[in-house]
Amino acid sequence: MNNTTVEAGKTMAVVAYLTLFGTLIAFYMNKDKRNPFTAFHTRQALGLGFLYVLLGFVTSYFNSWMITYSFWIFFSVLYVYGIFGAITGKLNNIPLLGDYFQNFFKSIGQ
Repeated sequence: MNNTTVEAGKTMAVVAYLTLFGTLIAFYMNKDKRNPFTAFHTRQALGLGFLYVLLGFVTSYFNSWMITYSFWIFFSVLYVYGIFGAITGKLNNIPLLGDYFQNFFKSIGQ
């Protein structure tokens, strides 16, 4: 992937990490251009968003501040990691889960 492709897709890659609505906006804005950098970060953000909602429901059944804070810190770190990768123009997979997100959502952006 060349530098012009990365530069052209940076804005939408960052938007993809701004909640699930941002992911949908990045997906539809990238549909015509088909920027692979944006598609990569859209898949990562979509996976994080779905995992956040799924684990959020599970976490909500516990009545423990320690579990809730751990959940928030975990996802905050992952989102910051993804946004930082998008800003710097790198294709960093989310630790532990990024490869699964790329495989599961491989039809997005192609």
